[in-house]
Amino acid sequence: MSADAKPSPDVNQILDPAKALVPATVRVNEERVARGFLPKIRKVAAKIPFAADALSVWWCARDPATPMAAKGMMMAALAYFVLPTDVIPDILPALGMTDDAAVIAAVIAIVGRNLKASHREAAKAFLARLAKDD
Repeated sequence: MSADAKPSPDVNQILDPAKALVPATVRVNEERVARGFLPKIRKVAAKIPFAADALSVWWCARDPATPMAAKGMMMAALAYFVLPTDVIPDILPALGMTDDAAVIAAVIAIVGRNLKASHREAAKAFLARLAKDD
């Protein structure tokens, strides 16, 4: 790693359940995701390889059958994805979304057993509609 390179984000700190599941934090994350997730995913879906995973997490977080603790973690990850300022700014070509991808991958590793085939199918269908509209 060069002296100018920044280390990868500490995903365990970003998705710290002690912080992510505090009711006030959950509300803020839900509001951020409600306002910003769909506009951002529409804008970047064709450019990022983890769009289907992010959408699957979004559908799972909106599913009433998903446990609240899992929803809180998912909303924290999606809120991080939505934030315009994060560890590696999204405007940097090739690198900008790597931290977002790491956070989405981490949340899937932590609470992925809650992702159902229906969530993944809804994500694929959404991406197909986006591709068709372009």
